[in-house]
Amino acid sequence: MPWYQSQRGVTFGLAVGLAGALAHNAIAAGDSEFYRGKTVSYIVSTAPGAGYDFHGRLVSEYMQRYLPGSTFVVKNMPGAGHIIGANFIYASKPDGLTIGTFNTGLIYNQLTGLQSIKFDLAKFSWLGKGEEETRVFLAISQTGITTFDQLKSAKMKIPVSGVGTAAYVESRLIVEALGLNFEIIPGYATAEEHLALRRGEVQGAAGGRTSYQSFVDQGHGKFIFQIGGRKTDLPLASEFVSDPATLSVINMIGATAQLARFTAGPPDIPAARLLALREAYRSALEDPELREKSAKAGRPIVPMYGDEVAEQVILALQQPPEIVARMTAIINTKAP
Repeated sequence: MPWYQSQRGVTFGLAVGLAGALAHNAIAAGDSEFYRGKTVSYIVSTAPGAGYDFHGRLVSEYMQRYLPGSTFVVKNMPGAGHIIGANFIYASKPDGLTIGTFNTGLIYNQLTGLQSIKFDLAKFSWLGKGEEETRVFLAISQTGITTFDQLKSAKMKIPVSGVGTAAYVESRLIVEALGLNFEIIPGYATAEEHLALRRGEVQGAAGGRTSYQSFVDQGHGKFIFQIGGRKTDLPLASEFVSDPATLSVINMIGATAQLARFTAGPPDIPAARLLALREAYRSALEDPELREKSAKAGRPIVPMYGDEVAEQVILALQQPPEIVARMTAIINTKAP
């Protein structure tokens, strides 16, 4: 091929690439203008003050910065293990003016066909996720338990926030999978749970590492094992499991642990508006100032964006019937 034809091909390719990039930027910029003068409702599916509320307010503050002229208003809609908030987001008008956050426990609830669910996680308009939440089990210092072998022979009461929450389902799954002799007591808010642990009213807890890190750092308890996450300073629960079906349950919890602090909108948000929201969300989570604030709160940002989150959620919903049956039995068990 003559050099000039080759050079022309390169030039043409560069021109096409530049045109595509400009078109993409034009769509994003044009759609950003839609948000000028508009108010975006950011739904937090918990009460004020907890981890989801902190993350939601931080994300909405910085998304507002990256959508010039917009106003973001955080609205707390707690109840039913995040179901009330998620139902509201899903049923909202798909105009790009309502988004929000809810927890990964809803994956379990959808898999088991919980009747109060009025959404399909596979159909949300996903902006991304902001963190991963390594699952851990801790024993309070008064028990003297420091190893899994000691844990196996212990009797404990462990608190959870409510039946149907991620904490409840995962605690039940962990206790059953690892053959632990524990009684799960629902009805504890985060602050009440920590006080109950300090008093010895309950002796251990399963949940997200960030929720208990300060408790352990202050010497009130010790982490015994972890599920999922990138840190490797604790024994993995999978090390104590040999049965393939049980290992599948542990692996599912580990995979779900990577998807913390969702942000999503209702299905069918117009593509250009969704693109603008995704761009603002990405810019917010990549902002050094936001990352510094989140890190100082003990909640480092581990992001995933857009369709990548959608794919991971769909994969999480594809569980074999025997695992779904086990989760269904757990969720349908009446709480004490």
